Amino acid sequence: MNMKRVAKTVGALGLVGFAAMTSQFAVALDSGWYGGLSIGQSKAKIDDARITANLLGAGLTTTSMTDDKHDTGFKLLGGYKFNRNFALEGGYFNLGQFGFTSTTNPAGTLTGKIKVQGVNFDAVGILPITEQFSAFGRIGAQYAQAKDSFSGTGAVTVADPSPSKSAFNYKAGVGVQYDFTRSLGLRGEWERYRIDDAVGNRGDIDMLSVGLIVRFGGDDKPAPQAAAPRVVEAAPVVLVVVPIPPARTQQYCSILDIQFEINKDDIQREEQEKLSVVEIFMKKYPETTAVIEGHTDEVGTTADNMQLSQRRAESVVSYLAGRGIARSRLRAVGYGETRPVADNRTEIGRRLNRRIDAVIACATDIEGLPVAPARVTMAMEMEFDTNQADVRPQYRDELRKVANFMKANPRVTATVEGHTSNGAAGAGPEAAMQLSLRRAQNVVNYLVTNFDIARSRLSAQGFGATRRFAYNTSSEGQQENRRVNIIFEFPK
Repeated sequence: MNMKRVAKTVGALGLVGFAAMTSQFAVALDSGWYGGLSIGQSKAKIDDARITANLLGAGLTTTSMTDDKHDTGFKLLGGYKFNRNFALEGGYFNLGQFGFTSTTNPAGTLTGKIKVQGVNFDAVGILPITEQFSAFGRIGAQYAQAKDSFSGTGAVTVADPSPSKSAFNYKAGVGVQYDFTRSLGLRGEWERYRIDDAVGNRGDIDMLSVGLIVRFGGDDKPAPQAAAPRVVEAAPVVLVVVPIPPARTQQYCSILDIQFEINKDDIQREEQEKLSVVEIFMKKYPETTAVIEGHTDEVGTTADNMQLSQRRAESVVSYLAGRGIARSRLRAVGYGETRPVADNRTEIGRRLNRRIDAVIACATDIEGLPVAPARVTMAMEMEFDTNQADVRPQYRDELRKVANFMKANPRVTATVEGHTSNGAAGAGPEAAMQLSLRRAQNVVNYLVTNFDIARSRLSAQGFGATRRFAYNTSSEGQQENRRVNIIFEFPK
């Protein structure tokens, strides 16, 4: 991917945030150790016909037969998940006790009981359905001990009252699992165990169970719900370019948005925390630079507003310089009332327009930053063919990074922004808006389909041709404007 221009970014809609991701970005959440306990109902198939035949061979006719086919079973398990689709699992199982009582003629009874327990080792195939819900199947080997006990009355005599046998056999099963958090899940499953008893019988014991699964090294943060996809109305064109050496690959950018009171240029106390985040970022990456933009509402004269916006930008530069950031890395630009992001006819709109936009150059990595922001901007320059919305195959690895980051931070949501150049073959702003939305929605669909990110955590926005990075007079400029940005949002 050509990332040399990703630092060109926009502050027009007040994208609050800072590009500080923790080192969890590269954590592979699809692997790790886990353990659990399941309990449920087990059921054995008792071969009444064979028992009757054996008694008949001894000169005894069966007049009635009662079976005890059900009991409570449980298992303790541990496993390792190698990836989202495969795990190995082992453990101990106790299937309970089963039995029968046969009444005979001549008068007598034969009572038999069997207890089954053992250990198993299974291969588990997993099919993720949503981020939290999955189905699975298992096949494996088990080593079971069958302890029989027999007793007779009347005409029935028993030669060996307590035989036992241990043997290897297969087992199989299917189930579903729902993960409440990254570390705790609920599992329901059906399993079949092939068992050899101590008197030459072979049969199946089924167990239907529910259990808790605990994943080691997880956290207990549930995934939030995100807004549904929507089209955002056209905003004024804003162009801010932060110079970066073209040979470097830059990916992670930061945008800061702070606001001011009417006709004020001093930084409020609550805004200083946001600036401290910028300070941390720029100190960690000493080659980054920042353009500090000052803006005003329409209250007052145009000339006064231009001067006020410049003073606002310079106050932020002075603040950062006083915190140890070299002034050579900072530039203050005042735009006055020329770049509103909201309606100046309302109080809320005027307040949004009294702001500072700080566009900070990108860094090549984001490890070791201690401050969790309100927003993170990943300025991915995903280019598209003219009038096309298909995601190119070469962006798979970059989108995998997005998916890994969202899995590492399950409370984070993301907004995918789509952009166009001149619109759909000159069809006008509305067609351009729809094309940009399709591009954003296709990226959302790609993350859901290929990397199992919950759709509820993703939203799509289309901006059409309203946020150009370059002039559309050249093919290169048009290509730059056909792009997608991804904005990560942290919970407050």
